[in-house]
Amino acid sequence: MQSQDFHRSRVDHCLYTKKAGDGSLIILVLYVDDMLIAGKDIHALDSLKQSLHGSFDMKDLGDANHILGMRILRNRSKGVLFLSQQEYISKVLQRFNMEGGKTIGVPLPPYLKLSAEDSPTSDDEKAEMAKVPYASAVGSLIYAMVATRPDIAFAVGVVSRYMANPGKKHWEAVKGIMRYLKGTKDFCICFGKQKASVVGFTDADYAGHADCRKSTSGYVFTFTGGAVSWISRLQKCVALSTTEAEYVAATEACKEALWLSYLVRDLGITELPILHCDSQSAIMLARNPVFHAKTKHIEVKYHFIRDVLDSKSIELAKVHTDENPACVLTKGLPAERFAHCQ
Repeated sequence: MQSQDFHRSRVDHCLYTKKAGDGSLIILVLYVDDMLIAGKDIHALDSLKQSLHGSFDMKDLGDANHILGMRILRNRSKGVLFLSQQEYISKVLQRFNMEGGKTIGVPLPPYLKLSAEDSPTSDDEKAEMAKVPYASAVGSLIYAMVATRPDIAFAVGVVSRYMANPGKKHWEAVKGIMRYLKGTKDFCICFGKQKASVVGFTDADYAGHADCRKSTSGYVFTFTGGAVSWISRLQKCVALSTTEAEYVAATEACKEALWLSYLVRDLGITELPILHCDSQSAIMLARNPVFHAKTKHIEVKYHFIRDVLDSKSIELAKVHTDENPACVLTKGLPAERFAHCQ
C-alpha cells in the first residue's frame, strides 16, 4: 500500500489514505485478506484496482455488501448506509435452538440480578451444567455485540463473568438475550448525512456488581449519526461514590475520544470530539485542577482527563440523564427507557 503512495494511519495500521487527482480522498481498509476501498473519484479507484491486480492476485467483488459477518445496505437516494448482522444472528439462534423462542423487549430485565451465588456448588449440578454450551453461546453473542449490537453489550458483559462456573440462572439469562435478539435481529446501525464529527456519551452504574461491588463503566461514540465505538465493562477499582464512578468512566471514555479524534484526523476531520456526561459533579471534578482531600485516594491515571481538558483536546459537556444513550451500557433498563436509549 505504501508503494502505491498511500499513507498509513498512525493509530490504526489497517487504514490507508491517499489523495486522488480531483483532491478527494481514497480510503482503503485492510483486514487480513479482505479489503474495502471507498472514494468519490471512480477513475482513480479503477486505476488503483488495476495497479493492485499487478501486485498480487485479487478478486473484485464490486460494491461491498458483506464483510466479516456484517451486511452492508445502502439507500443512495437518501444518503444512508446500514450495517446489519441479521443473517449471523439467525444462524446463532438456529445453532442453539432458539429460533422458535418467545421474544422479549430487553436483553436483561432490570429485576434480574446475577451473582456467583447462582453458580452450582454440588458435583451433580456442575455435571448437569457441563452439558450446556454456555461458553459457546456467550462467545457467539460477544461477536454480535462487538460488531453491530451495542444494545446487548451490558447483558453480554454480565453473563460472561460466570463462564468458569455457570448456573441455571445464568443460562436462562443467556437464552433471554437470544430471545431479545430474535425480535430485533433486523436492527441496524445507521450512518447518514449528519455532521461528520465524533460525539460520545459516558455513564456509570455505581457498585452494580453484586459480588465485588465494583461499578460498571459504559460509553458510546457516534459518527454521522451511527455508533462506531462502545464498551461496557467493570471498573478496575471500587469507587467510593457515584461521583468517583462517573469520573473514572469519563476518563476511560476520554481515552477513546482521543484515539477516535486521531483516527478521523487522517480522514481530514479536525473538529474536536465532544464527550457528554450526565454527572455534573464528575464534570466539575474533571475541570477543577485543585487537589482535594476527598479525591486524593483516586488513582493518578484517572486524573488524565484533567490534562486533556486543559489542552483542549476534547470537549466535556453535560447531558440530561434521560437523554444519555450510554445508560443502556451500564445497567438493565425497563423496556420503554431501553427503547428510548436506542
